[in-house]
Amino acid sequence: MGSVVTYHTIYTSTEFWMNHMPSVAMTSKHETFAFPLFSPRRELGRTGFIASVLGAGDLADRSLPLETCVATLRRAIDAGLNVVDTAPGYEDGYSEQIVGQAIKGVRERLFIVSKIDDLLAPVAPQIEDSLRRLELEYTDAFVFHGLSDMTTLEKLMAPGGGFDQLADCIKAGKTRFGGISSHNPDVLKVAIEAGLCDIAMFPVGPFVDERYITETLPLAKARGVGSICFKTFGAGKLLGDTVGYNQPLQLRPRGKLSSGGVNDAVAVLPRLTVQECLHYTLTLDPDVALLGLSFPNEQDQAFAAAQMFRPLTAEAMVDIRTRAVEARQGKGPCWWNPDPEA
Repeated sequence: MGSVVTYHTIYTSTEFWMNHMPSVAMTSKHETFAFPLFSPRRELGRTGFIASVLGAGDLADRSLPLETCVATLRRAIDAGLNVVDTAPGYEDGYSEQIVGQAIKGVRERLFIVSKIDDLLAPVAPQIEDSLRRLELEYTDAFVFHGLSDMTTLEKLMAPGGGFDQLADCIKAGKTRFGGISSHNPDVLKVAIEAGLCDIAMFPVGPFVDERYITETLPLAKARGVGSICFKTFGAGKLLGDTVGYNQPLQLRPRGKLSSGGVNDAVAVLPRLTVQECLHYTLTLDPDVALLGLSFPNEQDQAFAAAQMFRPLTAEAMVDIRTRAVEARQGKGPCWWNPDPEA
């Protein structure tokens, strides 16, 4: 398929906000969309599932009530996002609880991904624990989480190792597909070329190691592996402080930074905009851009940017990538790159 993203309708910025956002932005944060903003647009690798261009990443935060987190995720689902990511290690199972509650009544139209966090421990008990928290009989995929060194990969690939155990769980109906998430282009290359991945999760965005873009993404496409890509906003580090995401950065769980759900700050930090970051990723055209949409205001900013997407020119891509280097300065390590301090 081509790189042009298809939605219900494409609006200018003003038209979008006039036609859609007032109906949700001026209501309670628990309000949802009257109709989906996004439609399924592309098969996710060889899974047969037709995925939305945006996916809902983890938003678990134990400082917020369960019902608030559930409502925020359900709002994204009601907007048409149909790929949902979680993991047992996200807030010690809280994320999986949130997902389990948020997908009630709509589970069959979604692609649910959870993870195997303890890479060298038996796989089946971990999957059973996740399914219990999710209140599901199966997920659409389980992936080995943060598999980023060759030694661990080799152990998982050994006879009777993690990949064989995951295959047994697939045969038992506990999940439909397998794969890895990784912060290492070399590990991704070996795993994909070995045929171990139905889906691969890896960074794509303005500030990621170039090999994810020039090597991993093309390889995944060539091998029919679904690409679910994160770090469009660099864990929030690329977004400074204006309307929506671009607020004075507030610490979120697991080192992420966020707007905190507030819309009324003055810009002072070097930054990219939500639109620049998201259009950069969408121009590179992964199957799914997985976004951490932790608050309704962040959802609204991302959805508006996606509705206005047109592929960027090569010059615009270079400009955004260059300014991303400045925008991430002084905001801590970028752990998704092989050199986190670069």
